[in-house]
Amino acid sequence: MNDQNQIGIKGTSKRRGKGCLQWFGVGSILLLGLLLVGYIYESVAEAADAKAYPAPGQLVDVGGYHLHINCTGAGSPSVVIEAGLADWSTGWEFVQQEVSKSTRVCTYDRAGWGWSDPGPLPRDAAHFAQELHTLLQNAGIPGPYVMAGHSLGGLVVRVFAHDYASEVTGVVLIDSMSPRQFTQPQLDAQPPTEMRQQSFSFPALVARFGIVRLLARPLGLMPSGTPDENAYFARLVRPPSAQTFVNESKGMPASGAEAYAVKSFGDLPLIVLTAKLNPIPGWQEWQAELLQLSSNPQHLFAESDHPIHFEAPDAAIAAILQMVEQVRGSGMR
Repeated sequence: MNDQNQIGIKGTSKRRGKGCLQWFGVGSILLLGLLLVGYIYESVAEAADAKAYPAPGQLVDVGGYHLHINCTGAGSPSVVIEAGLADWSTGWEFVQQEVSKSTRVCTYDRAGWGWSDPGPLPRDAAHFAQELHTLLQNAGIPGPYVMAGHSLGGLVVRVFAHDYASEVTGVVLIDSMSPRQFTQPQLDAQPPTEMRQQSFSFPALVARFGIVRLLARPLGLMPSGTPDENAYFARLVRPPSAQTFVNESKGMPASGAEAYAVKSFGDLPLIVLTAKLNPIPGWQEWQAELLQLSSNPQHLFAESDHPIHFEAPDAAIAAILQMVEQVRGSGMR
């Protein structure tokens, strides 16, 4: 190869290299521009949502951060509803409206969901129960309580009913998770107890730039049957919600272990409401095993999949009201 050809090849390589660098530079600028637009879009949308959908209840200090609780109706016992993963007070609006016609009922948002501030780590059943108890005390909502827990909320209620037994007069487990869903090594492991700073994850970063807001509905991330879809959507797509989902998911093995340690409620009245159409293998067996928590149990069924409060809210309402009447009939504790 002569010198002239070598010079030509080198010149072509340099031009290609310079072209790649130029395209990389242009691509980087476009990406930064899109991220800036997404950041502004998300910030503006969150500000608009805050005005359009103010908290229906009150924000209560539970130790340096605030949790949202919404209590309606009057009478005793007070029903306290503990929502499942990626759910909060808004999802239980219809159930609350009906139950409040007979007694006081409180829904609330665990830290990081709905209108509540993010809370310290770890996010597991023991800390949820502790936070809820502090919330009820600071909000001036005295017992006795009928505790109703759905899905992950069932693990929290199980711990709450054990730790604050003197304040609980009945339990309703609504298609509750079972510790059997977790492996034995996870159940035998000691739950974490240290309180650390809130971490930050990739899903929260994606939400910060408006991507979750844009894709939540097209990808089917929104549950169907929510009482107020727009209000629910507004709280679901925020960065704190994405981060809280990650934190609570990581805390599930610890939540399972903490619930597993609670073997019995004694003679505390218990209703287990099971979704007949829940397709998870072993679910029906696990639901039946929950009856062993009490010497005074009842097993009811709903013609629905897991989100009973969306698909068959009347079944959830009936189960809760049945427990209210049962404890009233027994003179309560």
